[in-house]
Amino acid sequence: MGKFVVKTTKTGVKFDLKATNGQVVASSEVYSSLATCKKGIASVKKNAPVAAVENQTVEGYATEKNPKFEIYKDKAGEFRFRLKATNGQVIAIGEGYKTLANCQKGVESVQKNAPDAEIVEE
Repeated sequence: MGKFVVKTTKTGVKFDLKATNGQVVASSEVYSSLATCKKGIASVKKNAPVAAVENQTVEGYATEKNPKFEIYKDKAGEFRFRLKATNGQVIAIGEGYKTLANCQKGVESVQKNAPDAEIVEE
């Protein structure tokens, strides 16, 4: 089972979603408080399993309604995803992947691990 690891940074609080193998599959922005960070986690748990996938790397892609995972290419040419909540806010971001297939596996991992992931504070 995956877990949300909550960490305090110099500027606030953030989370990483780790898969069963311990690898980070998604991260959050830095929140101003633990309470708002936990609200972000609750939003990921709720939205990830039902979110559509919008692949913005293909020409003429279909625009999906929120909540959704947006797959895109970053400036370095790597594939990344971001999870947007129903209100359109980005609630989690994936790392850079060399291939589209691996990026899609990252999305699937978030969909699988987020709903039942425990919350661990470090």
